[in-house]
Amino acid sequence: MAALAADTTLLEPNRPRIVRKEIALRRWPARLEGFTVALLSDFHYDPYFSVHPLRSAIGMVNGLRADLIVLTGDFVSVPWFGDPAAGASAAEPCAQLLRQMQAPHGLWAVMGNHDAFTDPDRVTSSLRAAGIRVLSNQSAPIERDGARFWLGGVDDVLGLTADLNATLHNVPADEASILLAHEPDYADHVARYPVDLQLSGHSHGGQVRVPFLRPLYLPDLARKYIWGLYKIGGLTLYTNPGLGTVGVPVRMNCPPEITLLTLRRSATS
Repeated sequence: MAALAADTTLLEPNRPRIVRKEIALRRWPARLEGFTVALLSDFHYDPYFSVHPLRSAIGMVNGLRADLIVLTGDFVSVPWFGDPAAGASAAEPCAQLLRQMQAPHGLWAVMGNHDAFTDPDRVTSSLRAAGIRVLSNQSAPIERDGARFWLGGVDDVLGLTADLNATLHNVPADEASILLAHEPDYADHVARYPVDLQLSGHSHGGQVRVPFLRPLYLPDLARKYIWGLYKIGGLTLYTNPGLGTVGVPVRMNCPPEITLLTLRRSATS
């Protein structure tokens, strides 16, 4: 038991792994064949536990030389006691570590539910001060070699401020789009819109996974698309299991993950 406790609290939570996935999208521009996106999520910064996998991830992410880095929320945690807004004070040190990651097309982020329920303005301003672009119900074009796609991001769904219509209103209907949305189960709504790929976190993959059993705890809007790659109609979804921990700082059969996505044009387009 002592060995298991050490593994689940000291080893597994602090050893991020790199997971590589190739994703074929019907509308992906041919000139952007092989474009790479590094996906990280759920940092839940604290100076005692979740700081360690984040520090480890910096060099690993930079070594991937991804074209773009996306961060799908929960930079801080709602505290167990006291003023919820106090949890946002962790945003500054988290942002200072995240800014050490580099990609030619930059770092982009959206808010998660913990960010929304502490002080989303403070979390957003901390990230932006570190050079990380935060998408708040908006989309921006990413251009290379005379081609482009659109990167959109919705405000947190559980915070009741997500507005997908506003996010997509300036995106041409015939151009490829990637959406950052913290909660993966939002994909059932997103699948009704012209979005090609949704990137999410929130679930922590269950954080503690007993073999052959469903994860013991999953948050709202992360109970259907828990971890990995999914297809919902014409939409592709990837759910990242997170980098940090929330609540008890334990991971079991669910290591922290850096996802490297290589995007290609579908042969059936």
